[in-house]
Amino acid sequence: MGAVNTFDIDVLVVGAGPTGLALAVDLTRRGVRALVVERSDGLFPGSRGKGLQPRTQEVLYDLGMLDAVRAAAGPYPAAIVWQDGERKGERKMVDETEATEAAPYHETWMLPQWRTQEILFARLKELGGDVAFGRELVGIAQDTAGVTASFTAGPQVRARYAVAADGGRSAVRRALGIGMTGEAVDPNPMLVADVRLTGLDRDNVHMFPPAGGEGLMVIFPLAGTEDFQVIAQFPDGTDIDISLDGIRKVVATRSHLSPENVTELRWASNFRPRAALADRFREGRVFLAGDAAHVHSPAGAQGLNTSIQDAYNLGWKLGAVLSGKAPESLLDSYEEERLANAADMLGLSTKVHRGEIRRGAATQQLGLGYRGSSLAVETREGLSEDALHAGDRAPDGIRGGTRLFDEFRGPHWTLLAVGTDGDLPHLATARTVRIPAYEAYGPGVFLIRPDGYVGWAGETAEGLVEYAARMGIDA
Repeated sequence: MGAVNTFDIDVLVVGAGPTGLALAVDLTRRGVRALVVERSDGLFPGSRGKGLQPRTQEVLYDLGMLDAVRAAAGPYPAAIVWQDGERKGERKMVDETEATEAAPYHETWMLPQWRTQEILFARLKELGGDVAFGRELVGIAQDTAGVTASFTAGPQVRARYAVAADGGRSAVRRALGIGMTGEAVDPNPMLVADVRLTGLDRDNVHMFPPAGGEGLMVIFPLAGTEDFQVIAQFPDGTDIDISLDGIRKVVATRSHLSPENVTELRWASNFRPRAALADRFREGRVFLAGDAAHVHSPAGAQGLNTSIQDAYNLGWKLGAVLSGKAPESLLDSYEEERLANAADMLGLSTKVHRGEIRRGAATQQLGLGYRGSSLAVETREGLSEDALHAGDRAPDGIRGGTRLFDEFRGPHWTLLAVGTDGDLPHLATARTVRIPAYEAYGPGVFLIRPDGYVGWAGETAEGLVEYAARMGIDA
């Protein structure tokens, strides 16, 4: 990209990982002038995150990318347990759940992070956006009107808001002086590597239990590619060799394969699993999202998914405020809703890592919501805990020839009347939909947020206009 004119940018997004790209897609489709800057010369090349949960698939459907993702991805296969070169059993990686009308996506799909990013980047460019690569941030300052960022190369950027999506070692978070509170999930360091290898089929995950003093090793065939991902655990204090020869040695020592079976190393990293949460998600006009705000163990595939949810929550709020229709105070709800949510997901990731919870319904993120949020207004009385409440995810379904997810799809709010023919107010910037009775909702009137959660709910529309005005919805 060429030089950015001062004051020409609404939102500066620092980091072109899944978080930054998803946010830029959402902002760009809203007509927000967003610039993504990335310190590297290209997209991240590895598959650190590879599981896409059902709730994330719903988000990608709304953002116009689910078909591309499903074409490139695949479900998690069962794991074969190996011992002394022989298959000793089979183990499911993820507990199966059934698709329902309200939740049509029910499987965790495998897609390496680099491929997810390629699809997000392609969608961003399709919408007219782009990424400025080779722009490493070295300073950020803000005043009452906006944010000024400086880089090792290229001109300063002046934006009305900025979002730190630059990972667990976020330069923006450090510059703002925001701390992180966390703990080691596991004292044992781990290796993760993308390789090409022979000698194993691509129809199964291959699990090699600890033996002879060596730790667990799991080898995943990465769906939609020719690559395998090797994950191996090591004793505390081990200096892990992430070279091709080092990985060949690990694979040969812990399996029946020979070093020569590993034919190519495409990317590798070592890390110590930890869980950490930023002390706050906002400092003035700068927001933290993704790994810059929360760092997960990779177990359970929660980190990347929670990060995309951050972007999805923040995008519509920035768009509403930047349009001048919603008050700036709406942005306070980002930290209110996402910090508590991220804390819950960190706890879940840690329990999955330690074997306390199975991957399955608990990790799909379909049950996450914002009951109790200042944006959730429930005017009905006597609801059971299991009933749909304001703040809950709005279910899918088909009634009267109308698919709800198709009606919700897009950057708008949706005024939904279920099983009632009562009068509805005219909301110029919301889509109005009527459907017959549907048990997933119950009878009533629902105002669905742009991120697919119920904002307001009532037996009738009384009081709805006042809420809509507070959200910046034109009557």
